[in-house]
Amino acid sequence: MPVEPGTVNAPEFPANLEWLNTERPIALKQLRGKVVLLDFWTYCCINCMHVLPELKLLERKYSDALVVVGVHSAKFPAERDSANIRQAILRYEIEHPVVNDNEMRIWQAYATRAWPTQVLIDPKGKVIGSHSGEGIFELFDKVIAQIVEHYEAAEGLDRRPLQFLLERERQPESLLSFPGKVLADSAGGRLFVADSNHNRVVVAALADGAVLDIIGAGSAGFGDGRFEEAEMNHPQGMALDGRFLYIADTDNHAIRRADLEARRLVTLAGTGAQSHELDSSPGPARGRPLSSPWDLTLAHGVLFIAMAGPHQIWGLDLEGGIIAGHAGSGREGHVDGPLLAAALAQPSGLGTDGQVLFIADSEISAIRTADLDPRGGHVRTIVGQGLFDFGDVDGAGDEVRLQHPLGVAYTEGTLFVADTYNNKIKSIGIDTRTSVTFAGDGEGGFADGDAEQARFDEPGGLSLAAGKLYVADTNNHAIRVIDLRTQQVSTFRLQDEQRLTAGRPRRFRLDVQTVRPGDVTLEVGLELPPNHHLNQAAPTQITLSYDGTARDVPVESFPVRVSFPAPRGDGKLEVEAAVFYCREGRDAVCLYHLAKMELPLREDPQGKDGVEVRVKVPG
Repeated sequence: MPVEPGTVNAPEFPANLEWLNTERPIALKQLRGKVVLLDFWTYCCINCMHVLPELKLLERKYSDALVVVGVHSAKFPAERDSANIRQAILRYEIEHPVVNDNEMRIWQAYATRAWPTQVLIDPKGKVIGSHSGEGIFELFDKVIAQIVEHYEAAEGLDRRPLQFLLERERQPESLLSFPGKVLADSAGGRLFVADSNHNRVVVAALADGAVLDIIGAGSAGFGDGRFEEAEMNHPQGMALDGRFLYIADTDNHAIRRADLEARRLVTLAGTGAQSHELDSSPGPARGRPLSSPWDLTLAHGVLFIAMAGPHQIWGLDLEGGIIAGHAGSGREGHVDGPLLAAALAQPSGLGTDGQVLFIADSEISAIRTADLDPRGGHVRTIVGQGLFDFGDVDGAGDEVRLQHPLGVAYTEGTLFVADTYNNKIKSIGIDTRTSVTFAGDGEGGFADGDAEQARFDEPGGLSLAAGKLYVADTNNHAIRVIDLRTQQVSTFRLQDEQRLTAGRPRRFRLDVQTVRPGDVTLEVGLELPPNHHLNQAAPTQITLSYDGTARDVPVESFPVRVSFPAPRGDGKLEVEAAVFYCREGRDAVCLYHLAKMELPLREDPQGKDGVEVRVKVPG
């Protein structure tokens, strides 16, 4: 059945709202001639995350006819901050404009009632219809195809491509990218880091940060094999059992197993695609579709999985290869009771004392327990109240408030909690149900030192080893360390930067330069952002490539000057710069910038005897 033309004018975006992923605010009237799809979302929401890959498919299929606009209408107070939304845009790799609807004005204008909701607008600015929930691609694909066909025939479709300045183009690179979880192995002296947005797991020495291994090629994909060839997609939680590291490969909706001795990665459960079925009955793990596994913990031969997508905890019997639901009915909510009758809400962190599971139940800002024994086991609440009961309140029992916690770590009757949106680490007494702030002053930022004055930025994962608490400080792209005895916070320094940064540099093509025959001098200058300095522990490198040969140039200071032979006729000089730099001060975050500049050259007797290039490093 053909789509009927819209009759209701789409409400215009209010003025004076903050926009991201674009260099200027957007008005709907500027998008006349385009099909417009509004995506109402909030960045904590797992269902909103599930919609993003489907939106990308639509954007690519209708790249010259469709414009997607994200309308971020926050649930949690922390999500109203444009700086936090910007981090979410980078973390989720969103490529369309996003408006910060922090007062819910657009939400109300479109009578939105749920996250996520999509509203489709035709090229004349009329509302075609809306949809709430996941599984949007097939529905919108059919409707958009009909709209495009209709308005193209009526010559009312504008296929001129639109370009937006994305946040990622203004973002400096870092050794880690949004690390989601961390696992400390005191017996083996290793630290496993889920380098989530680099699609890999980094294995480092606890003692000095030396990189021992890297699991995953670094590109998003779904492939088993040797560590340097295998692919993952935004991995999160991990669990260690002897030579095997189990990994929650979140955006592949899979559980992977890394053999640390044979250096091979295999898939234990999951197909690479999200399951939309609410079926947690027992069955073989291999080939079983899953939905957003977020964290893992091992107990009594069972790998327990925080399955954020269906709001459940699953268990995988490693010996028998059988997987099944362990806790949670699949209905999102806050209901204690028998294991499979209880309601959870986006469980995202797991720990255990060998008797119960400790659960960071993020969407209800609660810490729950689930008995390990499925026979007569129950889900109970330590702290937390419901879907819209959140805040930053220490104390005891029902008065305690957290804000979207993502990680837990257990030790001797105490539970450390990554109180993510409060930018704090909390300490919770399990028996007393008391909560106190252990580290972090609550302001999003980066500062080492005394625990009470330290700053984190949406920490997501915790792990304990040898009296130290390791923190995946997600938005700071760093691993932090809290000494439990001295209550001092420091930053875990990874070594072997060149190994960690091996990848594709940013490419720039410069204007043609005319040079005289003979030797020519190249001068390479450097422009660092304010309050940054070169990292002397990881020397900057420059490589020149010319006429099929490559030459490394030692860098002691800038500018760097080096001679090379001019081409005969036309030629090209490639300058690759790997710049390692840090913020100034004792709390420096170390970053890197890879740039490859192509400098076309033309021989001319009247040309110059020297050329200059400048490496501009983003702040």
